[in-house]
Amino acid sequence: MSEITNLSPRLVWQYFDEITRVPRPSKKEGKIRAFLIDFAKKHHLDYRQDAAGNIVILKPATPGCEKSPVVILQSHMDMVCEKNSDVTFDFDNDPIRTRIDGEWVCAEGTTLGADCGIGMAAAMAMLTADKVEHGPIEALFTVDEETGLTGAFGLGEGMLTGKYLINLDSEDEGEIFIGCAGGIDTLATILYTPEPAPAGLVWFRIALSGLKGGHSGDDIDKGRGNSNKLLNRFLRYGTREFGLRLAQFDGGNLRNAIPREAFAIFGVSAGCVKPMLERFETYKAEITAEFQMTESSLEVTLAEEPAPAQVVDEVTQRRLVNAVCGVPNGVLAMSSAMPGLVETSTNLASVKFPEPGRIVVTTSQRSSVGSARDEAAASVRAVFDLAGARVIHSDGYPGWNPNPGSRLLKVAEQTYERLFGHAPKVRAIHAGLECGLFLEKYPHLEMVSFGPTLRGVHSPDERLEIPTVDKFWKLLVGVVDALR
Repeated sequence: MSEITNLSPRLVWQYFDEITRVPRPSKKEGKIRAFLIDFAKKHHLDYRQDAAGNIVILKPATPGCEKSPVVILQSHMDMVCEKNSDVTFDFDNDPIRTRIDGEWVCAEGTTLGADCGIGMAAAMAMLTADKVEHGPIEALFTVDEETGLTGAFGLGEGMLTGKYLINLDSEDEGEIFIGCAGGIDTLATILYTPEPAPAGLVWFRIALSGLKGGHSGDDIDKGRGNSNKLLNRFLRYGTREFGLRLAQFDGGNLRNAIPREAFAIFGVSAGCVKPMLERFETYKAEITAEFQMTESSLEVTLAEEPAPAQVVDEVTQRRLVNAVCGVPNGVLAMSSAMPGLVETSTNLASVKFPEPGRIVVTTSQRSSVGSARDEAAASVRAVFDLAGARVIHSDGYPGWNPNPGSRLLKVAEQTYERLFGHAPKVRAIHAGLECGLFLEKYPHLEMVSFGPTLRGVHSPDERLEIPTVDKFWKLLVGVVDALR
């Protein structure tokens, strides 16, 4: 047990501590699924499991509340697995190393997994709490939310019977969410024939690190740097001015995270080394100044490197650096219906050389308007089509259209104001939630989403604000009690 188990509410924090000790990368939820089943058996709770691996744990109503409506508490099992490059960590086997830093809980060099581990912990606490009166509860734990929402897509028929669904995957205490963006991924694969590295070149490794990164939905409007875009500036200039030859380009990792780090290996002729180094210093000064207000920890380094065996052919290299330059990234449109809400965005998530002869670029588009989401994906596709890439789209997922007249929302608002003395904010979110998919399968559902305050989600800076967890728990208990 870690020091976080002494925090309040203790039951929630104790379950969260247990969850942090169970590896749960997306698409590798076997251990956390077994943990949940063992939990259900230990507490003599019935459970259901579907073919996708989703689990619903059932808790009967408090005596006298059997005729109350069924309430669904929903969270996802998987977590984003990101770490700093200087940290040794095996997400398939190692427990998250949590620590308290002032009024925050964070992890040592990795993502914390409070997204959505703290939601899971709250649902488990509700399933075992003995002083909360409630109607029947269905606690739904979905798989693979972070890399494709495949659990929500594959949710089995008859898994849910409730009318009200409370999604526990939000990140701003004091806000109740009633809508979210839909999304789609666009992947471009560029094939090429590797060439032997030319003789006589001087080789370098350029690396960009220290960016904040973050969630590609929640943080896309914060002006943060995209490591792939920034590194590509130098590569594109060097290709044009110095005959730079590219051997490798590696940046970003997850489709739903703004990339924080990138590096490339390249060579230039001996006669171009001096002007290249001068240009590097100019480039470094330019991007440092450009992002001085949002990326104070940005680092750019350049060091000589042993010669690689192979390089990308010159035609493919030009196509790649031009495509990465030209592909849209960031906020594309703000909502006219809800001031301050991002309507449409796109994220250049990663550039990878998974094997000689193949380059894969992953991007993700979001919008609260379906046609705008599809147009954003089409614009990304057009750029990579011009680069000669093979482009595919994921199936995409729908947004969640707000229902401001729902009883559940009214109960949540009234409960919050009664508990804390002021009204919560009611809004939609640009991030994707599973609610849109649940609504497709169960159109009768009324849904809200709320949670404690998290920051730095999807990055090693992820942290959970301690005092807001208590408020989150009190709100959840209050809403469940009021729905009896």
